[in-house]
Amino acid sequence: MTDPVIRALSTSDAPLFHALPDPLGAREAHRLTRYRPDWKRVALRDGEVVARGAWWGGPDDPEPVNINWFDVAEGQEEAGAELLRSAPWQVELEINLPGGWRDDPGLRAAAEARFAAARAAGYELLVERFLYRWTPERGLPERPGRLRFGAEPDDGVFFDALRRIHSVTLDAHALQAVEEGGPDRAAQQELDFFRWCPSPREWWQVARTPEGDLAGIHIPAHNPSGPTIGFVGVVPEQRGRGYAYDLLAECTHFLVEQGAEFIGGATDQANFPMAANFAKAGFPVVRERLNFHPTGPAA
Repeated sequence: MTDPVIRALSTSDAPLFHALPDPLGAREAHRLTRYRPDWKRVALRDGEVVARGAWWGGPDDPEPVNINWFDVAEGQEEAGAELLRSAPWQVELEINLPGGWRDDPGLRAAAEARFAAARAAGYELLVERFLYRWTPERGLPERPGRLRFGAEPDDGVFFDALRRIHSVTLDAHALQAVEEGGPDRAAQQELDFFRWCPSPREWWQVARTPEGDLAGIHIPAHNPSGPTIGFVGVVPEQRGRGYAYDLLAECTHFLVEQGAEFIGGATDQANFPMAANFAKAGFPVVRERLNFHPTGPAA
């Protein structure tokens, strides 16, 4: 068997990216995603595409922020690993899968081939997530009316709230940031993401109890693929009252009032309370995602 040839694509040969079967439905899942041709790479063996990856970022990003489309042909895990290893960018890898993929032998085999290639390239699993999509036929979630919502121009208020929220969290990315640099790093990472989103800063909202105490924050957002629940978080001292649902419901209403015709969302599968809130608010699981992070050269 010949060694794979790894190459980046250009505008002229971009269609080559699709010369590989798509058993996991990535093309449909990413139909609204805009990729730069030169951030797409393929592995060819004897002239045939045997692995592909699409690195993705915002329209103004100088480098990609993640890989969110990665496929390998049957038996071509090493070619997929080389595709990842040889890339000029070592960023987080997202493997997006149909809901219930574990129950279908074909889907499971295709998924596990991608996992094996990622691990061979030096990536480790960080977290498994549920991906949600609300649409109008689901109906708007009821607003409980227990909290008072409003804009807050002071970034320091959000930074402090995020530090408190991430001091006790189930979110794997936040836990990773806390481990690397404490709650300040986790809070700054969130603020950087909110600022990166093209939606207005004025959308960020704080939630207070009728007595005026801070209950939490919610961030209605647009990412480059559309409207999304950017963030929902309750400060530790206010937990146990079900306020995360109140925040999620308000965030949903806010985005619809801004003209959203669908709304995305996501949460870690281990975050059972938030998953229950998404279900209660009428957000069905449409796909699942496994996030792998680069840890250095493979052994």
